[in-house]
Amino acid sequence: LNDIVQTCQSEFKKTTKIGMKMLSASHSTVQLHEAYEDLGKWVLSEIDNGQLKLNDQKIIKLVEKIKSLEVELESIEKDVHEIKKE
Repeated sequence: LNDIVQTCQSEFKKTTKIGMKMLSASHSTVQLHEAYEDLGKWVLSEIDNGQLKLNDQKIIKLVEKIKSLEVELESIEKDVHEIKKE
């Protein structure tokens, strides 16, 4: 019985350590995502202001996609507001 308790305690400690590492990794992942998002918003702002000139076709297409999605989201938001008024 004592061996079972010790084994369970050992496994519980390992599981707790793994859980803490996973929580830490999740926090780091969120921060990484936020940093990428901030970088992207800054680059887009600099492109819009003419401070950053980029001729790469992939970047141009991504900027066009972002602008298109922003317009689409604004339209959806307006539709939702109209529906709420009904």
